[in-house]
Parts: sequence; C-alpha cells; structure tokens
Amino acid sequence: MIKTGLYFGSFNPIHIGHLAIAGYMTEYAGLEQIWFVVSPHNPLKKKETLLEDHQRLHMVRLAIGDNDHLKASDIEFKLPLPSYTINTLAYLVEKYQKNEFSLVMGEDNLYTLHKWKNARELIKKHSIYVYPRPGTARPSHVLLDELIANADIKFVNAPLMEISGTFIRNGIRNKKDMSYFLPPAVWKYIQEMHFYKK
Repeated sequence: MIKTGLYFGSFNPIHIGHLAIAGYMTEYAGLEQIWFVVSPHNPLKKKETLLEDHQRLHMVRLAIGDNDHLKASDIEFKLPLPSYTINTLAYLVEKYQKNEFSLVMGEDNLYTLHKWKNARELIKKHSIYVYPRPGTARPSHVLLDELIANADIKFVNAPLMEISGTFIRNGIRNKKDMSYFLPPAVWKYIQEMHFYKK
C-alpha cells in the first residue's frame, strides 16, 4: 500500500507554504505521496472569492513540476457539489486500491471536524496528519472532543507557516512583489494572466 496524504484546499493560489508542508510530510512524517486535492467549492467558504477551478489546478501542476512524490488531483471537479471529504474519500478508496489514504490538515481545520459530514465514519477509516497553525485555539465542543479522542491523529512538527492565499492576493492587488512567496512558475503564470489584480 502506498501511504498517501490528501491535502485538500482551494490553493488560491498554491504557495511555498503549501509546498513546504507537503515536502515535510513526505520527508519526515512517513507519507510516500501527497496529493493536492483542489477543491471546487468548500461548503465553509464563499465561492466568489475563488479563481476558476482549472486555473488553480494548473498552478498546482506548475508548482509540483516533475516531483514524483506530489500529485495534483481534480477528483472533486467530477463529484457532486458541494464537495464533502467523506464522499471524495469513498470514491478514491474504490478507485485507487493500492493507496492507503490519510488526511493532511492544519490545526485550525482539525478544530472544525465536528462540522464535517459523517465525521465519525471518516475518523474510523482514515488517519489524520496535523501540522501546527500559529495562534490556533481549540474550541470547547463535546462532539469535537469525542472525535479527537477517537481519531488516529498524528501531530507533526512541521515548520510554522504564516503565509496565506489571502495575504498573497492582497499583496498582488496592492502591487507588491510577492514572487518570494510563490514557486517561480506560478508567479510567472499569475503575472501573465493578470490574476488577483482587482
């Protein structure tokens, strides 16, 4: 079985923080592959802030290049919307039987687990790799406490990354040079396409 971490996100755009976490997971946390699962529409986010789905997927592919440990996945583009992780996992498990899938998420996302569809079923079948997010407070919630107590959660000591898509988009809108926060091919594409200017 290929130990595969699923890193869900809007990747709007993918940046060096995402890649650093993926690299840490494959080099230090025992995962063999990281799949960047580009979300067409997260039920917890507003759709209008997202760049077109295939543009974000293309930028992930540009960022990954020919790295065999990383993969861009458009699987959620083909599934019913809104995207629920439990449905995506069920599809992937059936389609890729040589892969053992885990979730990769930031500590902030872990603390929303009680809001996820069929969270109890999800934690029974899949482990979760959690990387630290600065300033994340764990909310007091009975269901969340139960889920965390019963889940196979691996907290990994990945470097703290305070870079966000919002920070990058705002920087570009304000005519800042954001090239140091993005893979060179992604920065070049954003410049060519005039993304995030407005």
